[in-house]
This record gives sequence, C-alpha cells and structure tokens, in this order.
Amino acid sequence: MSIGLTTAAYVVAAVLFILSLGGLSGQESAKRAVWYGIVGMALAVLATLMGPGSGLWYLSIPLIIGGGVIGYMVAQRVQMTEMPQLVAAMHSLVGLAAVFVAFIAHFEIDNVRYAQEVSGEDVKSLGAFAALIAKKSAVEINILRVELYLGLFIGAITFTGSVIAFGKLAGKVTSAAEKLPGGHALNAGAAIISLICLIWYFNTGGLLPLIIMTIMALFIGYHLIMGIGGADMPVVVSMLNSYSGWAAAAIGFSLGNDLLIVVGALVGSSGAILSYIMCKAMNRSFISVILGGFGGASGPAMEIEGEQIAIDADGVATALDEADSIVIVPGYGMAVAQAQASISELTRRLRAKGKEVRFAIHPVAGRLPGHMNVLLAEAKVPYDIVMEMDEINDDFPDTDVCIIVGSNDIVNPAAQEDPNSPIAGMPVLEVWKAKQVFVSKRGQGTGYSGIENPLFFKENTRMFYGDAKQSVDMLLQKIS
Repeated sequence: MSIGLTTAAYVVAAVLFILSLGGLSGQESAKRAVWYGIVGMALAVLATLMGPGSGLWYLSIPLIIGGGVIGYMVAQRVQMTEMPQLVAAMHSLVGLAAVFVAFIAHFEIDNVRYAQEVSGEDVKSLGAFAALIAKKSAVEINILRVELYLGLFIGAITFTGSVIAFGKLAGKVTSAAEKLPGGHALNAGAAIISLICLIWYFNTGGLLPLIIMTIMALFIGYHLIMGIGGADMPVVVSMLNSYSGWAAAAIGFSLGNDLLIVVGALVGSSGAILSYIMCKAMNRSFISVILGGFGGASGPAMEIEGEQIAIDADGVATALDEADSIVIVPGYGMAVAQAQASISELTRRLRAKGKEVRFAIHPVAGRLPGHMNVLLAEAKVPYDIVMEMDEINDDFPDTDVCIIVGSNDIVNPAAQEDPNSPIAGMPVLEVWKAKQVFVSKRGQGTGYSGIENPLFFKENTRMFYGDAKQSVDMLLQKIS
C-alpha cells in the first residue's frame, strides 16, 4: 500500500474514531458508536500492516492472532462488575508499550549514528524506522529525543499508576489513601530529578538518564495513585485513560505515525475533560485529586446517633404498593449482585400499575464513569426514566419511596452535614428528603471509601438487608 493510500486510510479511521467518541455521549447512539470505533481500529491496523515499512509477517501475524484470541477470552470471562479493573489493566499495557517504544527509539538513534559515523553500514538495512531517523537533521534528532523522553515519562507513570488502580479496584490493594512519609515532597523530588535527567539526556543522548528517569516515573505513578482514596477512584480511572492517550500521542510523534498522534490526542483530551467534569460533580479540585490530595479525613468525624432499623420484603412491598412516586438509586452493589435485570422487571411491573418510577444516577456511581448507565441499558431500562443527579435532586421531597441498591458514598448526607468528612462538599443525591427510604445492602459495613453513612440511621430509612438480586426477586414475588 502506498503512502497516499495509507494516509487516506488513516484519515478515514480518525474520522470514525471522532464519530465514535461523539456517539458515546448518548445511550441511544452508543451501540452505533462502538461499531464506528471497531471499524476504525480494524482499518487502522490493516493500513499499518500493509503500509510503508510493513514486514516481519512471521512475527506480526502470530502476535495479532494471539492478541485477538486473548482479547476474545477476556471479553467472554470478564463480568460487568470487573470492567473498572479491566480498563485499568488495559491502560497499564498502553503505558508499558510507550516505555518499550521509547527505549527502542533511543537504541535506533544510536544504531543509525553508529552506522553513519563508524561502520558505514547501509541505514536502510536497519529497517524503515532507522531510515526515517537517518533523514532527520541534528535539530530534529534532539526534538525526537524530547518526544521519546516524554512518551517514556508519561508511559511509566501510566503503567505503575494503572497497576495500583487495578489493585485498588480489585480489592488486592487497600482503597485507603496512603502516602509515604514526605508525601508530595517525594513526588516533587522525583519530578525535579526527571527534569534534570531530561536536560542531561538532551545534551548527551546517553542511556543512564533515561533509566534514572524511568525509575522516578515508575515511583511517581505508584505513589500518586496510592495517595488517592477509594471515593475518588472513578476519577482515577478516567485520569489514567487520559494519561494513556498522551502516552500514545508521544509514541506517534516518535514513530512519525500521524494516526497515533490523532488518536492519542483524542483519548488524552477526552479523558482529561471527563476527569474535570467528574471532579466538578464531586466538588473536587482536579489538581488536588491527581496529586493525591483527597481520601483522608481532615478532622474527627461527626458522631452518628440512632440505630439501623431493618425491614423485610413484605414491608417494602407494602410501601411500594401505596406509593405513587418511586426513585431507584443504583450503585456498585447492584453490579456485584447482577441485580439489574430483576430491577428492570420490578420497574416494569410498578409502571404497569400506573406508578411513576425513575432512576437517579450520580456522575461517579460505581467504579467507572457511566457504569450504572451501561448496566441499566443492558437490562433494557427505558432511557427516558434514567435521570442524572442535577435533573432529579430537587424532586426527592416529592418522592414517596426511594430505593437505594448498593449505593453508599453518593447518598451520604455527611457530604453536606460534616465538614470533617473526606467527602465534605461533594454533591450527593439527597435521598434522605424522600418520605421513605429503603436501602438494599448486604450488611452494616461501610462503602468502598470506608466512610460511615448517617443516612442508614435516619428515622425515615429502613435497611433491606441481603443480596440485592435475591432481595429484589423476593419483592417480585409479592408484586404482580
């Protein structure tokens, strides 16, 4: 395939990626948008394999087949509850790829210089990338060094940060915010050393500054994410998505691949915008979150009075039968129990009785942006009754019954009532203003962030203990 055809294919792929991102902004267009992305990626891979510099088919084809098989197996095995950690794992691979490409680019620069100045070997025999490097002037080589350095720096941070995020989301690493003694000073020191190494590498082109910087970047990625508490993990996933995009863009500059630059910029900017939107929805400072500034209490927590009062399925069914307006708040507990189909059926039956049923979605419900929306769409809950927090928060005082399914932090009144709470100031769903509140919960434990919830002790709240799916199925037996 000629350079012209490859470029044209890249342009079409880039347009498809843009259409895919645009379509993902709405539930009704999301399915079509996913297909845009699939076709765009297939076209991009095909054009790359058949374009200028293609070769090593004995290596490329087995790797593509192997990757496809692994991807298919992962897609078949991973449940929706495991999607957040899967996304974090995928981000780590992008970061690791950036690290490898950066080191390869460094070695290729040395190989070309050695061939030109010492051995007299034909540069073309070293490969297409070496031939591209050979055409660059001294100034362009220095620019390439800066590009690969940035790709290596961002990639290393993304790799270790994503590994820690995976561990936190999978429950293998504590969800509490933990920092080493020195806190931000350690991160700042590692960043300063990395900057010094950039100057060192720019002037010498040696391998040692790259190695030192890589170690510093790996530490920054680890320490940054360890210092972020569980309540902010949805933002972390989005932020790491942005990091992986910028790492891909840096790889594109190093390799001279226009499509990688475009796609990396799309992913990086969209991830950064989403992270900013989510921070705004949580009343967080974007800079503070990414520097690990949240996740720990700033003082003694407010004392909670009262006790948690349990209720059985008969009591909840009676309240639903008498209610006219019902709001359901889904959370990660719904995903764990795989209760979305049962909740969808409950919704259908209640609406068939002429009751108004709506869903209230917090921007950071679950552990992944849009997690609850995807689950409800999968269960065929009508789009028009799925409301965002800003759309429904003012309606809770007029709501007869609010059912909370596996949510904790996003319905925690401590965000408004306790200035010392780790989530103080975070906008939450004001469910406690409803006439009756039923909380479907496995037990009396705290949520993912480890924060106690005063909602569970309020006079109008009753605890509907048990597995969410089993609890809803019990309700279905009593509501025909």
